[in-house]
Amino acid sequence: MVAGAVVVVTIGYMAYVGASSSWQYYMTADECLANAAQASGHRVRVSGMIAAGSLQIAGDAGQASFLLCGTAAHLPVICTGPLPDDLAGSMEVVVEGRLESAPCLLRGDKILTRCASKYESRRVPAAAIDTSPARERGT
Repeated sequence: MVAGAVVVVTIGYMAYVGASSSWQYYMTADECLANAAQASGHRVRVSGMIAAGSLQIAGDAGQASFLLCGTAAHLPVICTGPLPDDLAGSMEVVVEGRLESAPCLLRGDKILTRCASKYESRRVPAAAIDTSPARERGT
């Protein structure tokens, strides 16, 4: 019975440790820069917008470099590995990677694009809405 409890506790602990990295939320580029001393050398997820004109993609599409914009500062990013097909300047992304301290640089290995237009509600023109009294009575 004791051996069974030890096995269950060990498996539970290993599952928790393995899954804890996927529970990490992202921080903004400004938060990342403000906490650079503590986050340096650790894996981080950072959200921001790619600065217009800063995106440079290698010819083989295996590496991209750009500036990730916050509201007050820019974080330089170099990302290697597979890149999203729709990666472009002036778009919101989340970059996953390791933060280097001197100079402050995010070495990413994963980029997730955020397409807000997919989630916007469809707007109906005011002229298309029937507000006549007959409509309200159900006739």
